[in-house]
Formats: sequence, C-alpha cells, structure tokens
Amino acid sequence: MSEWSRIARRVRVPLGFGFAVLYFWLARPTFRLLAVGAIAIVPGLLIRALASGHVRKNEALATTGPYAYTRNPLYLGSLLIGIGFAVASRSWWIGVALVAMFFAVYVPVIRDEEAFLRQKFPEFEQYTQRVPRMFPAIAPASGSQVGAFCFALYMKHREYNALLGAAAMMAGLIVKMLWQW
Repeated sequence: MSEWSRIARRVRVPLGFGFAVLYFWLARPTFRLLAVGAIAIVPGLLIRALASGHVRKNEALATTGPYAYTRNPLYLGSLLIGIGFAVASRSWWIGVALVAMFFAVYVPVIRDEEAFLRQKFPEFEQYTQRVPRMFPAIAPASGSQVGAFCFALYMKHREYNALLGAAAMMAGLIVKMLWQW
C-alpha cells in the first residue's frame, strides 16, 4: 500500500464532510437543477444500497448483484450521487472539486483494495477479466450467479447513512433556495 493510498483511505470521510461545508457555501441551487441532479442521485443511492446487500467484507468475494456488472458499485454509486449534487449546485467549481477528489482519493483507494482482494481471494484475477473496474457492463458477466439481496447486510454496513445524508443535503439545498427568495 502506498503512503498516499493509506492517507487517502483515512481522509476520505472527513474530507467529504469538509467538502459538504464548501459545497453549501458555493452552491446556487434551483428547483429545476435539484430535480435534474436527482436523476443521478437516486440511482446512485439505489446502486449503493443493492451493493451493500451483496458484500460480505473480507469473508467472500462479492460477484453477485451489482458486482456482476462492475467491480466497484459502491464507488460508482457515490460517483453518481456526487455528479447529481454537482449538477444541483449550479457551480463549476464544485464539479471540478468533485473530479479532483475522485482521482486524488478514490482511484488510489480502489487500486489498494484491488491489491488486497488479489491477495485474499485467488479467484479475483479471473473476476477482473470478466467485470469492468468502474463503469458497468450492459449485461452481467458470463458465469455470474444471481445472488439474493440481504437486508441484514444493508443494515450491518449502515448503508442507510448514504440515504440519510443525501436527504439532509437535499433539505439543506431546499432551505438555501427558499432563503434566497
């Protein structure tokens, strides 16, 4: 694990909270752009929710559900949520900051996680040949099993926090829009 990857892993959540403060300061939302942003936010939340119900961290390689289409559905969901909120913000600076954060923080973390998975699960290498890293395939990887969504895993991973956070952000944007009127 590189030093930057180690740092990126530790700072990604606090950095997200710091970014939220900057976000609310720079955002100039409109109801129309909030609705357009929701077109990406809602599927992002859904992808994250579905992925969390299929992953058994450090116990088994997740290859079912969204993991049959992309190796990183949680990060894909986060990216969609970020894009949706960037659109809703009506600020190019937020879009630029989002892209910079993704490449500076999430790309190294993804590479590190893949190195860990290669060591932990011998079948990971074959999985990487069938399933794209980030942007999903149109059809599930050949040989993929369906696998059932497990609500207990969703709760264990506390993925509902993404939904609560997105709802709070939306509420904050609505308050900001009403305050500006």
